[in-house]
Amino acid sequence: MADKEAIKKIKVDEPITFKGRYLRAVGKRKTGVAQIRLYKKGNGLIAVNNERLNKYFIPPLAIIVKQPLKLTGQMRDVDISILVKGGGKKAQAEACRHGISRALVTYNSELKPSLKAKGWLTRDARRKERKKPGLKKARRAPQWSKR
Repeated sequence: MADKEAIKKIKVDEPITFKGRYLRAVGKRKTGVAQIRLYKKGNGLIAVNNERLNKYFIPPLAIIVKQPLKLTGQMRDVDISILVKGGGKKAQAEACRHGISRALVTYNSELKPSLKAKGWLTRDARRKERKKPGLKKARRAPQWSKR
């Protein structure tokens, strides 16, 4: 009986909606692409693909996403909506960090030196190297045999 009452009290997560004007930015890492919408007057809410940040990313990756906000002291001042796709979860988190950094510079250009010093405004273009013919992987050759 108590279980049924507890189930009724649990609310279904409603989709997160933001209103008002926003700044757009795009962040990229490997094949992950994040489209950022930064709402100027906010409460510090971050939504990733219409889910809360901590629900979409596990805690270590959620920390990566929040790094630019913590560095600049904007954690409670802005709301952020993120649409992310492609790549793995880590690439997505780093793409979000890149996009948030770009959006913050658009919002306030005085934040640029601190974000640039951390390297979060630079697009990390490293990707997996392609496999070459005759090799097992990108550089791994078959074992050489003398006889």
